[in-house]
Amino acid sequence: MKAAADSQNPMSETPNRNLALELVRVTEAAALAAGHWMGRGQKEAGDGAAVEAMRLILATIDMDGVVVIGEGAKDEAPMLFDGERIGNGSGPAVDLAVDPIEGTSLLAYGRPDAISVVAIAPRGTMWSPGPAYYMNKLVVGSEARAALHPGLLAAPVSETLSAIAASLRKPLGDLTIFVLDKPRHQKLIADIREAGARVLLRTDGDVAGALMAAMPNSGVDVLMGIGGTPEGVIAACAIRALGGAMLGQLAPQKEDERKVVEEAGFDLGRVLTELDLVQSDDVFFAATGITDGVLMPGVHYYGDGASTVSIVMRGKTGTVRRIHADHRLDKLREISAVAY
Repeated sequence: MKAAADSQNPMSETPNRNLALELVRVTEAAALAAGHWMGRGQKEAGDGAAVEAMRLILATIDMDGVVVIGEGAKDEAPMLFDGERIGNGSGPAVDLAVDPIEGTSLLAYGRPDAISVVAIAPRGTMWSPGPAYYMNKLVVGSEARAALHPGLLAAPVSETLSAIAASLRKPLGDLTIFVLDKPRHQKLIADIREAGARVLLRTDGDVAGALMAAMPNSGVDVLMGIGGTPEGVIAACAIRALGGAMLGQLAPQKEDERKVVEEAGFDLGRVLTELDLVQSDDVFFAATGITDGVLMPGVHYYGDGASTVSIVMRGKTGTVRRIHADHRLDKLREISAVAY
């Protein structure tokens, strides 16, 4: 419905795969800076370390970027705010979606699947959620994408899961559904269990949940439920690269939010897909684990070093890389302003 800029403006030049690999440096830096705060109960400190590290590395990349999904409005976020120009100004014109720590509470309390994420797409192709904070989502991988249609989002849970199970050619009872463990999902969780499927609950992290659902061999088949709208846009970049499918519908949780969203011109009845949320397959996505989880291990420290594991994707080719990196923190501290 709304794009960050004129959707007719393509990238000023075709990026090569080195740009995708540059993004891994960004998420690695954020993860390394944030990992020191695992389990220390200080969400703001961990998030602040990750934001600063991410911005420092993003500023060195050859691109003319605009933050579409960031840390909030300019008056709420000191850096990586919505609309901020990022990169060194040369190279392709792109939209950015960033989440320096997806799952700040997961990090603060030492829980699984906190990750650092960044995605880019050609300028003007990334959907801007504006004041819409919440979205009802349904995500599957490539093998089940044929089962999805807009009506399925409002269908009974048993009908939805039966269609997905048939597409996957597996018993419904073998499906695993990722759901955020929130009070608003009590009925959804009960309906999934009544249908006979299994449930994987996390208190936070629906980008990670969408990745689990979209990636093969993760042990998760579907993401269901209401999560963040910005996180939906970030996840859509990865879903496009993976060939998965996503349905999303704005779901304001309070009347004042509903009013603001409607006044901004959003259609609450419209069911969006990954093709609406990012209108190009020329996307790049990178994620690095901060705490150990289903997708990948977190940051592990040893002596003067640390190890990270990352996933990087390129939409044009469908290539997915897993990168294990060993970092000499003593050497990095000599040359970088990042608090490794």
